[in-house]
This record gives sequence, structure tokens and C-alpha cells, in this order.
Amino acid sequence: MDNGASSYRRFLDGDDYAIGEIIEEYKDGLILYLNSICNDLNTAEEITEETFIRIAIKQPDFSGKSSFKTWLYSVGRHTAVDYIRKHRRFHFISFHECADIPDRTDIECELIKSEQKKILHKAICSLKYDYRQVLYLSYFEDMSNEEIADIMKKKRRQIENLIYNAKKALKSRLEKEDFNYENF
Repeated sequence: MDNGASSYRRFLDGDDYAIGEIIEEYKDGLILYLNSICNDLNTAEEITEETFIRIAIKQPDFSGKSSFKTWLYSVGRHTAVDYIRKHRRFHFISFHECADIPDRTDIECELIKSEQKKILHKAICSLKYDYRQVLYLSYFEDMSNEEIADIMKKKRRQIENLIYNAKKALKSRLEKEDFNYENF
């Protein structure tokens, strides 16, 4: 599979199994990327499903100007922005109802095993929205600055500045937590 592009072309030509290949290949990475946007794993999973539904039903054009992964993550980002706008409502609950709400960090802690990873994850989640996105795409998805610029709709120079400032902010947060770089 050449970054999903051939599978997507096969899907558009009528091969329904090809969409399954795309989902299998990109689902986990897309969930984690979208989690950096919405900061909620369950919501990220829901947005990921909507992203795959969007490309399956609307069948947007993949021009090939970027990698398939970059294009898919861009579709996911737009889906997340639409989702967040649509669901931007405040829900007020009483203090007693809060005791019954499960803590989201319990689920995340199961995924992030070691203590150092927990500290790193917490520090990344506390960063600004753009910082979380740019760090995730750069370091976890190993995307180039040009690909990140395409996804985030920014110039390459802005991405370079974002990465620099995000790393600086992350280092500052980790130093406050006494993060041990040698054991990581």
C-alpha cells in the first residue's frame, strides 16, 4: 500500500474492502492525533469514525499533492473542527453528580504505562492547542514541516516557530515536574 492512496483509488473504483485497509492502517494514529485537538480520547474515537464515514460517503478528491496520510489527517482535522463547533455547549452539573462521572485520566493511564510517559503525556496535554498538534504530528507521526503546514493551514516558517516554542514550553513544564530524561 503506497500510503493509502492506492487503497483509496480502489475504494473509489468499487472495492469495498479497500476502505477497511485504510481504516486498519490509519485508525490508531488518527485517534491519537485527534486526541491532541479535542483532548478527550472518546471524542477523538468518535471524530475518527466520522472522518472515515466522511471519506466513504462524500468521497472527497485526493489530488496527490501531498501524501495520503497528510490528506487524511487534514480531513480529520476539519472533521474535528466541525465537531467541536457543533458540540460547543456548556453542560452544568451539580457537585454531587460529579462524583459519579468517571475520570477520563483513568482510561489514559491504562494506555500510558510508565510513570515517565504519564508525566510527558500530562505536560503535552497542558500545552496550547497548536503546540500539542505540532508536537504530535512532528514527533509521533514523523511528518515533515511542509506536511504539518498543509494540515494546520499555516506557512512552513510558522510551523518551525511553533515547533521551537512548543519544545521550549514542554521543556519548561517537564523541568517543573522533575522529569528524568536519562530514564526515558
